[in-house]
Amino acid sequence: MLTRQQKAQYHQQGFVVLKDMVDSYWLTKIKAQAAQLVNEWQDEDRSHTFTTQDNNRSGNDFFFNSAENVCCFFEEEAFDNNGLFVQDRALCINKIGHALHELDPVFSAFSHQRQWGEIAKAIGLEQPQIRQSMYIYKQPNIGGEVNWHQDASFFYTSPQSVITYWFAIEDASLQNGCLWIEPRGHQGPLRERFNRQDHNTHMQRLSDVPWPIETGVPVEVKAGSLVVFHGFLPHYSAANRSTISRQAYTLHVTDGMSEYAKENWLQANKLPLRGFESTE
Repeated sequence: MLTRQQKAQYHQQGFVVLKDMVDSYWLTKIKAQAAQLVNEWQDEDRSHTFTTQDNNRSGNDFFFNSAENVCCFFEEEAFDNNGLFVQDRALCINKIGHALHELDPVFSAFSHQRQWGEIAKAIGLEQPQIRQSMYIYKQPNIGGEVNWHQDASFFYTSPQSVITYWFAIEDASLQNGCLWIEPRGHQGPLRERFNRQDHNTHMQRLSDVPWPIETGVPVEVKAGSLVVFHGFLPHYSAANRSTISRQAYTLHVTDGMSEYAKENWLQANKLPLRGFESTE
């Protein structure tokens, strides 16, 4: 599935871009299914917003329960001062999470495909398992900024194993909030860990190494591309102030041969912990 050059880039740079991995059939089907889920979502509680400006989720049962459900979160700027949507309701959803890969038939069929497992094994995971899925909108006009972070902060394993699949459902450019990454940044330390105890969360600082605000590079990709990156790779995306959305679907995958930390906020309690179709 991966060429020698692609595997080398992943290990040396911490990421690799794979073009034309999702065909037009799946792009259309995934996008339509996400729109249907949003249309069927009745909750309009303005407290159900998603932001990375403050990672404290203490006491947020809606967030905790989303770990094994399919829930919609609003953009930070979805509501005006009177509590009304600033634009069409469907254009105010930040993301859908976090168990699409298990609970929705369309996303499940897409997520568990054999080819994604082959990629995971090609870069070193012995027993890849899907931990989380998200459909991210990055809405026009109000799409929120996502601060610099590392995914291993949220999916801590010993040894480190989490990888991220970032599927571009629409073109991602500088204009609508594409990913930014720090090449070779995965060779640096993990800067923080997001820990949960009961109904409280805490972002534990592990390193004073600064975020690569001045040295990050954009990753502009076309719809159908797949960006695969290492759990230690710092990444970020700017706010979207354009009139074009930047829809993406993500999977976070860990190795069943690694120890998954009990302090991680997301745990497999009720749903099965599965990987991909057999690659044997």
